[in-house]
Amino acid sequence: MRILFISSAHNSLSQRLLVELTQRGHSVAVCVPSSSEDMLRAAEGNAPDVIIAPMLKTAIPEALWRRHLCLIVHPGIKGDRGPSSLDWAIATGVEEWGVTVLQAEAEMDAGPIWAAETFPMPTGPLTKSSVYRAQVTEAAVRAVLTALGRVVGGARPELLDYSRSDVRGILRPAMRQRDRELDWNVLTSDEIVRRVRAADSSPGVRTSLLSHDIYVYGAHEETRLSGPAGQVIAQRHGAICVGTVDGAVWLTHAKLHTKEHRSAGIKLPAAQILRRALRGVPHVEAGPTGEAHAHTYCDIRYWERGRVGYLSFDFYNGAMSTDQCRRLLRAFRQAQARPTDVICLLGGPDFWSNGIHLNVIEAAPDPALESWRNINAIDDLVLQILTARQWTIAGLRGNAGAGGVMLALAADQVYARHGVILNPHYRSMGNLYGSEYWTYSLPRRVGAELAHELTTACQPIGTSSACEIGLIDAAFGNDVEQFERELEVRATAIAEDPGTSKLLAEKRRRRRADERRRPLASYRTHELGRMADNFFGPDPSYHEARHRFVHKIPVSRPVADMEQAASARYAA
Repeated sequence: MRILFISSAHNSLSQRLLVELTQRGHSVAVCVPSSSEDMLRAAEGNAPDVIIAPMLKTAIPEALWRRHLCLIVHPGIKGDRGPSSLDWAIATGVEEWGVTVLQAEAEMDAGPIWAAETFPMPTGPLTKSSVYRAQVTEAAVRAVLTALGRVVGGARPELLDYSRSDVRGILRPAMRQRDRELDWNVLTSDEIVRRVRAADSSPGVRTSLLSHDIYVYGAHEETRLSGPAGQVIAQRHGAICVGTVDGAVWLTHAKLHTKEHRSAGIKLPAAQILRRALRGVPHVEAGPTGEAHAHTYCDIRYWERGRVGYLSFDFYNGAMSTDQCRRLLRAFRQAQARPTDVICLLGGPDFWSNGIHLNVIEAAPDPALESWRNINAIDDLVLQILTARQWTIAGLRGNAGAGGVMLALAADQVYARHGVILNPHYRSMGNLYGSEYWTYSLPRRVGAELAHELTTACQPIGTSSACEIGLIDAAFGNDVEQFERELEVRATAIAEDPGTSKLLAEKRRRRRADERRRPLASYRTHELGRMADNFFGPDPSYHEARHRFVHKIPVSRPVADMEQAASARYAA
């Protein structure tokens, strides 16, 4: 079947659907339009059997849905309508939610229903973005496959009928900032965290702190510190702690509402946004180890089980700033000093890593210089992993992109959760060359020819194909919890195996042999030479692409056939 994706962004959901459909033999093309005309041209040029909108912020024009079958993937339970589906679901604390695949018609979200899937909302801390990337994505895959099966089978869709018992959703208005308002003198910590997380990662919640009008993100409840409601009482690693009526909450990121400031419109660590106003606010540290870190915000954590050390780093949206890379390097060195045989590196549940922090770079006084500092900081971390005495395992609970993929490849073994999407390339960011020792680690896993294809085709890869080509070693676990349990079993087996000492000795021998053939320093020198051209050279494409990415400036992208011969081997 010829399928055309029309999506406002080629995001984690659309990429996952692309992988699943391509794997099943469908020919998929992707259009990221900036206008209705772009949609019409894409359909005319591709002649699709069906059009799917995995994530679309604008309506499909009538001229298109009258001519083609257009399926909308709506992140709401059957009958739910409106643009703030997940926002309302999280804010109201529903226990079950779903995804509906419906046919585009004149009235928004009111077309005939081709498929619907439900899922239990996770308990405990959750954000809109985490539910979208996990539960919504998995339900969307099931629903889209069901819908396409019914289309192929000649079935007819089900008309939306609110009198049916299985239609439990309602039409809700767009959630406005007045619905999200943070009344610091009234709301409890739990209520504040819930409201912020219902708006994460977009649009955020508008509030006023330290006389600054800002949007806030990344809320975490604090159980030990407390202070006057609405006052910033502490800061830590870019996050700020704000007092509430019953305790305090941490806010990790913020965005200025004003348009006059040079950082306007850029989501940044909250302490960076409020830097001048934070004079006198104490820095309250929380080390990555110990029981105390479980009761507060901490983006790097370390724990041990037997002779296995676990080092997790949950960085917002997977972006790793210079400071974060340096802190993670220190934590890894501390883990190396422990009497363990295995170190498991765990990124966040949503993202393993996406490489350097483009937002922090964009807001820097000298973005080129900050780019250079950032890439060197992540290179230092990768080098430490490559030369570690322990057996290292990269456990990808969430998606990885660009330098984040190459960071994982520094480990001795790479495991990923089923459904994780990998983007092992840099060139979509203005023809960026990339570093993280990828010219050493990627070819030794997949060979020089395929390494070239992976880094130039700029296509997402699913875990099944990543295993087939040797990019990763195994994929398991249908959710994060299953993945973590199986990862612990595998890591423990290695640590307790009497043959592990020989395994580590062989690792040291291979590293010495590789170093004799070509020192690691030469790979880094080559990569950074190319990166220096990207950062400081006459070609501005990296800086222009970064600016468009950070400020979300829409750029119409031509339809890209995802079944081209160059990528057919691994796109599935």
